Amino acid sequence: MDTGLLIALLNPTIALALGAAFLVLWSYQRHRPYLAVLGISYGLSAVGFLLQYFTLPIGMPLTKLASNICFTIAGCCLSSAIVHRYGRKVPYVGIGVLAGGGLASLCWFLFVAPDLTWRILAMNFAFGGISLLVAAELRPVRRNGPTENILFVLSLLSGVNFFVRTLVVVIAHGPFTGYDGFYGSSYWTTALLSHALLSLLIALCLFSAAALDVMKALKTETYTDPLSGLLNRRGFEERGMLLLRHCASARFPVALVLADLDHFKALNDVHGHAAGDRVIADFAAKLRSAAGTRGVAGRIGGEEFAVLLPLSDLAAARLFAEAVRTLYSAGHVDGLPAGTKVTASFGVAARSGDEALEPLMRRADDALYKAKKNGRDSVRLSYERPETAFVPEPLKVG
Repeated sequence: MDTGLLIALLNPTIALALGAAFLVLWSYQRHRPYLAVLGISYGLSAVGFLLQYFTLPIGMPLTKLASNICFTIAGCCLSSAIVHRYGRKVPYVGIGVLAGGGLASLCWFLFVAPDLTWRILAMNFAFGGISLLVAAELRPVRRNGPTENILFVLSLLSGVNFFVRTLVVVIAHGPFTGYDGFYGSSYWTTALLSHALLSLLIALCLFSAAALDVMKALKTETYTDPLSGLLNRRGFEERGMLLLRHCASARFPVALVLADLDHFKALNDVHGHAAGDRVIADFAAKLRSAAGTRGVAGRIGGEEFAVLLPLSDLAAARLFAEAVRTLYSAGHVDGLPAGTKVTASFGVAARSGDEALEPLMRRADDALYKAKKNGRDSVRLSYERPETAFVPEPLKVG
């Protein structure tokens, strides 16, 4: 097979394969729409390259316009998907202005003042501007992980490629006056090879990002209680130990609040498990709202919850517990009969020194037991410090 034909088929083949792969991946992860947009982008790119070699019945000028429209939409989709994937606001206006300006210039130099060289410059500069716009959006998140950094670099390289490579080739081998010999020119060969390399690297990076998304979701499911949306016991203990280590190294105070829903089993028996689930979800929502992003909150048992509060001493943690208790007891859970009172009891303990999570939880649990024993719907504190706990010495005789 002719080498030129191999190079010509390289880009549409790669683009079709990558587009299909992204669409298959999206079919299993419909909650990630950027994957579908990537599939559309690579598919349109393949169509754009094929239209460069096959003239439609509408004539060559309109076929070239259709090809460049496919390239433009593909570039807009790719840039939007990348920016959206990393949680940045997609600069639709900037992308639209660059894409529209490129196509408008193309139409002028295609239909009004035909000039192949200026068409090349117009479209490459538009794509270069879009690439640099993506790089600017990724710059604030480039240190969040390796994929962010690699995509940032690839976006910069893509922008430089569209500007520098195009200018160098046009100056060295231009101007281009027609399509005779154009597809064997240094411009087209370097365009095909650079596009194939960059599009493949970008796709591999995005596939890696999608795989990391799946792994993160699986890890979240492993550590999250599905009913309450809080951490489960395993997740709370792991996150809690990390938080305690951080607070110890920074010498920050930290306190633990344990909560237990009062008469929960009786409520389940009388009103049913569906009502019990709503009670748990309602309390978890109030607890999560009160803890905010600074606290580590989890459901560690059937109706038992825990919150680790950094930068909080015993007094601050008590105020937190009282606020949640008051808010919960004054509210009403949807689905329960009017007048049904729901309350919770709380035990609070402040960390002493480098106290580990297990003894801290044991002390908070003792305080919670006192709250349960003394009428419920209350907050009790643990004043005991482990290192000063009284241990009686054996009695010496003689």
